[in-house]
Amino acid sequence: MTTPEARKSRATAIDLSAASAVAWLSLTAFFALVVLYFVGVDQGATSVFGDNMYIHEFVHDARHLLGFPCH
Repeated sequence: MTTPEARKSRATAIDLSAASAVAWLSLTAFFALVVLYFVGVDQGATSVFGDNMYIHEFVHDARHLLGFPCH
């Protein structure tokens, strides 16, 4: 059977305040824009991070899958 201690445990409430929602939305939008830059804009030669092609080659197949031209 169950013990009395198991019945007393409750899940904690989720904070759904407006400030929390704005913070999560802002972080999610920033992360989405960073991912969009790396997949859709970074071309290697015009990269903000130097003249290396590592980021371009890492997301190369994702670029083609999403329809971004890169050749």
